[in-house]
Amino acid sequence: MAEQAVPRPVDLPSDLRHFIDGKPASSVDGATFPVADPVTNEVYGRVAAGDAADIDLAVAAAKRAFTDGPWPRLSARERAKILNKIADGIEVRAERLAELETFDTGLPITQARGQAHRAAENFRYFADVIVALHEEAYIVGDKQVNYAIRQPAGVAGLITPWNTPFMLETWKLAPSLASGCTVILKPAEWSPLSASLLPEIMAEAGVPDGVFNLVHGIGEQAGAALVAHPDVPRISFTGESGTGQIIMRTSAENLKEVSMELGGKSPCVVFADADFDRAVDAAVFGVFSLNGERCTASSRVLVQREIYDRFVEALAARAAAVKVGPPADPATEVGALIHPEHYARVLEYVEIGKREARLVAGGERPAHLTEGNFLQPTVFADVRPDARIFQEEIFGPVVGVTPFDTEEEAIELANATKYGLAGYVWTKDLQRGHRVARAVQSGMVWINSHNVRDLRTPFGGIKASGVGQEGGVHSIDFYSDVRAIHVAVGDLHTPQFGKQA
Repeated sequence: MAEQAVPRPVDLPSDLRHFIDGKPASSVDGATFPVADPVTNEVYGRVAAGDAADIDLAVAAAKRAFTDGPWPRLSARERAKILNKIADGIEVRAERLAELETFDTGLPITQARGQAHRAAENFRYFADVIVALHEEAYIVGDKQVNYAIRQPAGVAGLITPWNTPFMLETWKLAPSLASGCTVILKPAEWSPLSASLLPEIMAEAGVPDGVFNLVHGIGEQAGAALVAHPDVPRISFTGESGTGQIIMRTSAENLKEVSMELGGKSPCVVFADADFDRAVDAAVFGVFSLNGERCTASSRVLVQREIYDRFVEALAARAAAVKVGPPADPATEVGALIHPEHYARVLEYVEIGKREARLVAGGERPAHLTEGNFLQPTVFADVRPDARIFQEEIFGPVVGVTPFDTEEEAIELANATKYGLAGYVWTKDLQRGHRVARAVQSGMVWINSHNVRDLRTPFGGIKASGVGQEGGVHSIDFYSDVRAIHVAVGDLHTPQFGKQA
């Protein structure tokens, strides 16, 4: 057990409250729920359990700040200055954020540090976007000018997942605030810790009271109330596809605009001519980084038959050598899965996989880690397309490998699930790479690369993997109402109905 000792962060918060209208707040009914770390599964604190009453208070504060406060009326440059101050506050706390995130989620500390850096960059990037943003104008002969304007949509509801929580919270907060919206953030109940630093960061940066609000709670209570509230015209959600369907049905009642990044079962297609070593590196990193708890994980590896056996052997050897250990250890590559409930779900898929395919690596708890939510990276070979581990999102360090013979078969296999979030293609034939990338039914495809994404590019899925695109101006468009204004600048003829000659 000594090897599993969890360094408890100094001054670890044990009472996580809401933040509404610039002040910490307990739930109206006083309800709380426990939260535990994933290495010991011991409760470290209590979290305010928000419900409809707390959401009502937060929406009222956000609506007042939008209608009566300065935030939507600030110039782009003024808002950008505050966004950059938020980024400064994140960078100053980068090590603290990584420490809290690692403790709360089980992510390896080296990867958590990268998330903190990306979180700050989200705010800097959208600060630049709004300052450089321009509108469209059209000259209609010499009689009229038409132009478009973007105006903030109002109160935005942001519902975030438990994996890489702080980075994904900022991915939504930065563009919504940049657009001039006021916001209500509902963090995931399994990983609420790092969000507790946001109120202080926002206050230091000069964000007015009511512009940023934070309501903790269970998704079926706080999240559902936020989605259903008639005064919240925008909902941005990242999470599971089934929950996304519920959100879409609820949002339809008030004709809300929704942006949803949902589940994935992303294919990594490896042709025989690929750079073998680089493809192996990408396949290993693509499914085992972030503990495999990532929506864009390349959890289906499709390999051309000429190199199939060699690739399976290499993938199994690398999986067996991955360092699984305490998340706070800088040498750890895979830490603890987030929660006992999720851990049990992943283990159930491992047992299903043992019946459906050939286990070649992992599949059990590492011998040196007797407690906590740990799983040795797991590789299944000869996975059929009708297998559950081929079709269903596992969201853990588990990968299935399937052979193919032709390019046409590779495309058919890549598209043989309900999901369409990401895809990866490895080949030295760039013409084929482009053909396959266009044919793979995914919102994003990488050719000869793992998941490296510029913030300017659109992010989102198709099919069961999402609705809408965020990233770059796509995010600004989502949090804005675009309006057209038509101005007569000449003697524009109007037909004179009803006037006698």
